[in-house]
Parts: sequence; structure tokens; C-alpha cells
Amino acid sequence: MSEHEHMEVSAAHSPRNNLKDGSGGMVFLFFLIGLAASLIVGWVIFPKLLYSQKRQPVDFNHVLHNGLVSDGCTSCHFFRDDGTFSGAPTLAQCVDCHSDVQGESDEEKRFVEEYVKKEIEVPWLSYARQPNCVFFSHAAHVKIAQMDCVTCHGATGESEHLRPYEYNRITGYSRDIWGHNIAGIKHNTWDRMKMDDCAECHQQKQSMLGSVQTQKEGCFVCHK
Repeated sequence: MSEHEHMEVSAAHSPRNNLKDGSGGMVFLFFLIGLAASLIVGWVIFPKLLYSQKRQPVDFNHVLHNGLVSDGCTSCHFFRDDGTFSGAPTLAQCVDCHSDVQGESDEEKRFVEEYVKKEIEVPWLSYARQPNCVFFSHAAHVKIAQMDCVTCHGATGESEHLRPYEYNRITGYSRDIWGHNIAGIKHNTWDRMKMDDCAECHQQKQSMLGSVQTQKEGCFVCHK
């Protein structure tokens, strides 16, 4: 092949000529299809594979109960005399009102039959349970720093039904810790409960700076 013929062949396969004959358009189309497929896999399919769901054992109406108590969240999620946080209500707290069925709710009837009469504690699934290596003091944040429950838990008190409990199939952690945005993006303080979120809040509230950021052995304030 002469040099002139070689140049003609090379020119025929150049990117510019590929665009002219349409092959460049096909490459771009395949790129877009690949990009779209990757986004669908990463943002839609992967989270469904990574997280599993469980229903709470009993559907609880926060709005209904908040209207019947006087101290809001702390009426059921209270601090004990020694300052420790009680967490989810125990059966002993519920029995005061639900020793028998009070209304016409099928869910309440099931609760009374399956748990109250059999004296079985309700195995609530805690959305906000931190990994075992983390120590979190509700007393330090709620009683001393005067933080509102909504700051970390959002508008849970305004819910009429309990949402499904989602947990990571690999780590077993609640999805509320990582957050529901697979990329970790948050818009509200209650969207995630990661260490970064704790640090961000402590940095913003300079008056709350303490051993967590400033003093020796600060790691062991939050980590066991």
C-alpha cells in the first residue's frame, strides 16, 4: 500500500469521519445508555438489595397518644430516677391504659390479645439504635444541652403509623444511622446519625464543646 493510499484509509477511519458516517453518534448513545443503567443500578436497585425491611410488631399511633398525655415525648420515653433513658415503652407502661381494649381499633385488640394478656414484652425495633461500639447519652443531650427530640428523630411524634424498620443486610445497622439517601446526602439534622453528624452539631454549638473535641482521651466519650 502506497503512502497516499495509507493516508486515505486512515482518514476514512478518523473520529471526524466516524461522526460523519454516524458511528460517533452510536458511541455517544451507548455511553448514555450505560450511564443511565449505572445510575439505575446504583440509586434504585443497589439500595433495595443492600437494605431489608421488617414491620414493627405493633403499629403505633403517636398522634393519638400524644393527644392523651401531658408531657409529650417524655410521657412514654422518660428518664429514670438515676438519669438513664428508658427508651421504648415497656408493657408495664402500656397496661395502665390497655389492660382491656379501649376502642375499636383492630391493632389495639391484637396488641391486647398477643402481648398484654400473655404478658409478653413488645419487641420494638429501634430506628435509632447505634452500633455496639457507640455510647450515646440521652441525658447529656436532652437534659443538659436542652436539645429537642426532633433534632435527631424528626417529626416521629406526628406520625399515625410506624414506618417499616430498614436495616443493612451486611452490617445489621438501622438505615436511620446511614440515612435514606444512598449517597449520604442530608437536608435535615434528623436525616442521618453518623459520627460526622455528631461532630458537625458539636462544632456548630461552640458552647457544647467538651472532651469530645478538645481533651485527651476524647474518643472514649462516645466510643466503647
